[in-house]
Formats: sequence, structure tokens, C-alpha cells
Amino acid sequence: MSELTPREIVESLDRYIVGQEDAKRAVAIAIRNRWRRQQLPEEIRADVTPKNIIMIGPTGVGKTEIARRLATLIQAPFVKVEATKYTEVGYHGRDVESMVRDLVEAGIRLVREGERRKVQEDAKKKTRERLLDLLLPHAAESSESTDEEKRSSSDSVVTAGGLSHTEEAMLKADRHRRVRQRLAEKLDAGELEDRLVSLKVEQRTSPVQVFSNVGMEQMDADLQNMLERFVPRAAKHRELTVAQARKVLLEQEVENLIDKDVVHEKAIELAEQSGIIFIDEIDKIAGPAASQGPDVSRQGVQRDLLPVVEGTTVPTRYGPVRTEHVLFIAAGAFHVTKPSDLMPELQGRFPIRVELGDLTQIDFVRILKEPRHSLVRQYTEMLATEGLQVTITEDAIDVLAEFAHRINRTTQNIGARRLQTLLEKTLEEPSYLASDQAGQKLVVNADYVRDRLEAISLDEDLSRYIL
Repeated sequence: MSELTPREIVESLDRYIVGQEDAKRAVAIAIRNRWRRQQLPEEIRADVTPKNIIMIGPTGVGKTEIARRLATLIQAPFVKVEATKYTEVGYHGRDVESMVRDLVEAGIRLVREGERRKVQEDAKKKTRERLLDLLLPHAAESSESTDEEKRSSSDSVVTAGGLSHTEEAMLKADRHRRVRQRLAEKLDAGELEDRLVSLKVEQRTSPVQVFSNVGMEQMDADLQNMLERFVPRAAKHRELTVAQARKVLLEQEVENLIDKDVVHEKAIELAEQSGIIFIDEIDKIAGPAASQGPDVSRQGVQRDLLPVVEGTTVPTRYGPVRTEHVLFIAAGAFHVTKPSDLMPELQGRFPIRVELGDLTQIDFVRILKEPRHSLVRQYTEMLATEGLQVTITEDAIDVLAEFAHRINRTTQNIGARRLQTLLEKTLEEPSYLASDQAGQKLVVNADYVRDRLEAISLDEDLSRYIL
């Protein structure tokens, strides 16, 4: 994060998201402000809080994608939640604090991945030694004798072969070292990948399911952990190839080398200082409380959001987490409601508001062509796996963009998601027959697209249900 300026963040987002410059600039500044805060003296730093953002715009224009790509870019814990799945405390459902617990889980995954990379080499060395022990199981027994055996052995006692016990043990140990060395050379050369070994593997027990009320969604995991302390996991011997056993052993060694307490501490700090929570569909909980129906607790959800967004301490299974410096990005279409319908206190927690505009026909053309993994490239690469070489021409892209723009205006506006529907319908037949057309070439031009979409798009009823 310290290496990326706001301009560089926007340039990185431009590789995946077309348009919406205001939204990109707003999130880029918010991320850079985090780095700036870290450079401040300690007494000032505590008082600088993130400037949370509300993105306003119709579905399919890039709100979620901006937040998701941003989190990937800066390697920060990120969770996307739907405001509609939360309920006021006292109703059945999840409470809003669970989003913070989800954020910590995301932080643990990030930290574990980093710790895994640190211990990977040591884990591979230990895995290699364990594989050799499995391939030559009696080597360890032969190379080392117990203290009792050493005390009972004597150079004066001669075996049937004319050697003392000590000399015979030394010969056995030397012989096993040579055998182990030869096995190690074959193992490193990949010559033993298909050899079977017997490995003791712990059985994963089914988690205990607890059906509980609000705020108790992690009780099942906690109860499972408590039971595992008292009841050890069952283990059984499995016959695995060396290649399969290597994966199992590597995971075991990685787990043994990673300090879980360190992971939890780092994850909590990362979540507190760099976490991003994206609250989608916030417009669905705007407005006055309903007297009945599914939205009965939406005003209560807003009230429960207030302390979390402003800053509170949320208990998690890994320790308390403070939310003062978590960045909250909310988004909603606000077709029926408007941001001012939110509670005034909640509005104040989101001082930055960014409006994302409807996509134009030119935007659709750019979306099909410009992103690094554009839709056109995705579809052509997918069909290429079957040996069918598909070329989508420039005029075909223009026609697809025209259809998408027209249908969004005449039916429901679903933004860029309309392009997926149109491309899927256009390439339905090649996708179905691709496995029978290996080695062939297909050129998708403007006429090809019109032949498959014109009749449907002109019929309003058909386009509503099919496109």
C-alpha cells in the first residue's frame, strides 16, 4: 500500500473496470489516506479516522467490482456483505457485528498465506524426511538403539557371524544410510511418485451444528473446538502414493510450523488497520421502519450499524476487534429511496458520496475489449480449450454493445451484466457443439450476432424473459 499513489491505484483499476472515474478516485484517495495516517505522530494518528464512502448507482455499473479489485490490489482483508441479510437484534437472523467477525476470518486467511510462504521451504525439507521414513520404515529403528540396548551390548559378546553386537549395529546403520541415500536420490528424481506408502491420517469430524438466535453464528465452531480438546480425532492408516502422501504431509508440516497465536494477533491488527467492509444493497434498509413484512427491522439494522461504523469493540473468537479504522464502503442503486432516507446519524458516518453513471454504448464496447480479462477473451479462451478457434470481430462487438444498450433502456437496466446474457445467447450453439468441432475456426461478425439476437430483441416479451 505504501508504494501506490492514488494515480497508480486508479491506473490499476482501469485495467479491469471501464469508466466511473469519480468512484475510482474516491477509493484511491481513501486508501492513500490510510498510508498517510501511518506516517503521523502517535498522538495525531489515533484521532484520524477513515472517510467512509457511499456509492450510488444502478446495478451492473461496477460498484462491487471497484471494491473487490481494490482489496485484491492492496492485499487487505475484504468482505462483501448484503445489508438485507441482517436483522435488528431480537429478530431471527444475523446481527451486524458478524461482518466484523467475517473480516477477521478474511484477515486470518491473508496472514496464513503469508506465513505459509515463509515456512514452505522448511516444510518441504521435513516432508522429504518423513517420506523417506515411510519408504524405509525400519531405518529409524535400526539406526538408533535404546539406552537399555546400549548398556546390555558389549564388545565381548560375539554374534553368530563373528561380530560383536556393537559392530553388527554399526554395519546395519551404515547399510541403512546407504539405502536411504539411494531412495533419496530416486525420490528427488521423481522415480518413486507411484510407489505406495502407508500413512496415518486424521479423520475430519463433522462440525456440530447449533441452531441458535442472533449473534451466535460462531457457537458451532467454538463448540467443535472444545469437543476436539476432549475427544481426540480418529486416525486411520491409508495407502497413498508418494505423490499423494507428499501433499498430506506438507499440509501437516506447514500446520506444525505456523504459530496460530501469531497468526491471530497479526490478523486482528490487519483487520483493524487495513480492513475493508463493503456493504451492498444499503438502499434496501433505507426509509422508515415497516410495521410488518420482511422489512420490519430495517430501521433497527440502521441503528445497529451506527456503532460498528463509528467505532466499537466487537468480540470475536480470536480476541476483541476495534472498528474505528476499518474502511466502510456502502453501495446501493437508490431507485426507490435516496441517501437522505437513511437515518441522519448513519448518513454522517459516510461523508463521501460518489455517483456512478449509467453505462453508455461506448462503455459497453470498451468493457468488451479493454479489461485485461475481458468478456470476449474469456469466451474465446474457454472455447479454445475444446480446440475451436473463435474470432469475434470489431463490428460484432459494436453490435453487441448496441443490443445491450438498447435492451437496458427498453427493459430492466442491469448494466454490464447484460453483456454476459447476450454473449451467452450468441455463442450458445458453438458452446454446445465445440467438442465436435475441434480444429475448426469460427468468425463471429455483425451478421452472426444479428441473426441470433434480432428476433428476440425486437419482441419485447421475448427479450424480457430471454435477454
